[in-house]
Amino acid sequence: MKSSLFNMVTVLLCITAVTSAAVGVVYRVTEGPIAIAKGEKKAAALARVLPPFDNAPASSADTVAVDGGQVTVYTATMAGEPVGYAVESAASGFAGDIRLMVGFDTQGAIRNIQVLEQGETPGLGAKIAEENNPVVVSFVGKSPADLKMAVRKDGGDIDAITASTISSRAYVQAVSRAYAGYLQVSGGDAAQWDTSSGATSHAAESDEANGNGGSL
Repeated sequence: MKSSLFNMVTVLLCITAVTSAAVGVVYRVTEGPIAIAKGEKKAAALARVLPPFDNAPASSADTVAVDGGQVTVYTATMAGEPVGYAVESAASGFAGDIRLMVGFDTQGAIRNIQVLEQGETPGLGAKIAEENNPVVVSFVGKSPADLKMAVRKDGGDIDAITASTISSRAYVQAVSRAYAGYLQVSGGDAAQWDTSSGATSHAAESDEANGNGGSL
């Protein structure tokens, strides 16, 4: 009996060891391609949100503190002069973080926004990743300083994705944080910028408490 138990434990330990080794191998094999894919996506996003530039923005990024976290600011230059800024920021959506690349011109107006990562509900919140969705259209060509940074349901100027208010609120929050990062690097008055986006966080908490989730 003891021999059978010993053999069983030995077999289980061997299986565990082999499985762990296999997982490690798979991780090492896929780690490189995943990193490359993320790098390519980031480079494509920079090209989409910035004006033409002759430097390498990704190689000279600034990391600044915003809302107790960090955002990354990429400065685009032409002949040594700044022509635009791209800011990578994130906020918590309905199903995890929504990570954006937000492009600004030198006057603070938003040129374009690209979604780097999101895990929102397909057909609902995931629409934030679509080109020309209502949220991004509300921002392009405008400076956050000239907008009420909240969705219309919360008294703001930003159109929300239909039935996806929480995802839209997170998008607005990420843009607000990106603008705070832009102000810090470009020499603007970041201390005067409120990243709370008005009623955004409190309204989201209220919706969650009422069981409305992301289907508002």
